[in-house]
Amino acid sequence: MTPALIVHRAGPGVTVQDLGRPGYLAFGLSRGGPADRLALAEGAALLSQDEGLAAIEMAGMGGEFEATADMRIALTGAPMRATIDGTRIAWNASHCLAAGQRHSVGAAECGSYGYLHLGGGVAADERLGARSTHLAAGIGRMLTPGTRLPTGPDKHPGAVGMTLDADARFEGGTVRVVPSLKTEFFDPNQIARFEADEFRRDSRGNRMGVRFLPGGGGYQNEAGLSVVSEVIVPGDIQITGDGTPFVLLSECQTTGGYPRIGSVLPADLPRVAQAQAGARLKFRFVTLEDAVKAELLEQVRRRGLRRALRPLVRDPRSMADLLSYQLISGATAGDDLERPLP
Repeated sequence: MTPALIVHRAGPGVTVQDLGRPGYLAFGLSRGGPADRLALAEGAALLSQDEGLAAIEMAGMGGEFEATADMRIALTGAPMRATIDGTRIAWNASHCLAAGQRHSVGAAECGSYGYLHLGGGVAADERLGARSTHLAAGIGRMLTPGTRLPTGPDKHPGAVGMTLDADARFEGGTVRVVPSLKTEFFDPNQIARFEADEFRRDSRGNRMGVRFLPGGGGYQNEAGLSVVSEVIVPGDIQITGDGTPFVLLSECQTTGGYPRIGSVLPADLPRVAQAQAGARLKFRFVTLEDAVKAELLEQVRRRGLRRALRPLVRDPRSMADLLSYQLISGATAGDDLERPLP
């Protein structure tokens, strides 16, 4: 029987996600995929597997899962309290989940989206070339108790116990933005205020987009709401009728008529997606040239994630200077370790 992960309990926003479905924009279907694409890259690095394999996205809260066979798992994204059979395990790390063990994931301690990765990935049925759930389009559904998620072939069985340093993207911060085709509809004073303002993440938001409340009044533009509906993509910042910015995420619609003051760099979009309600965030415009450089640097960083791995616990066999460590109080040299007992 194919190894599987059984869902015993799931939060209200637990879904299967891979990199999504590019190429269907003309048919009215946005790419979808994870809210935090960096988290998928981190999980792939921790398990030494392809970034395109599907994982479990947990929006705000996880669930309880059981392995039908020994399998590797990794946890990335927003840190959540995680245990295996009641024992706390490290986040942003890889672990072994033995057959019959229960893996529990609680609420997010900071950030919004956590990810559970399986060795070999989640081998859910493909639809339109992807395994991603796209709730807005009615493709797939949220996970519910009793669901069995088969896993694909794991090419590196047994390789666990690695970790990555936590990334600082879960508590707001500064987000880089490039001008859009509609930025010119906003006068220079509005643009200057937009950059100077500090925004608070509203409680209203989902995989389609997130609303940010300005510190002062709303933002107005020359066109008002008379902009002709046109193509929009994740990262676009729409200014809604009340002057409030709304940043589009992975499941956004494909066309829209609200004026766009700018567009968030893909490299910084995980910071937007992970902002919890109440988190503070600022927008900073950069040139297109600087944006391209930033994206290239981000690609290099993601490709280097595997080189950034380190063991959760150091293996004495890999410690060339083992004898220099104070393994027992008072014993710090080889002679001490080799001295016979009295």
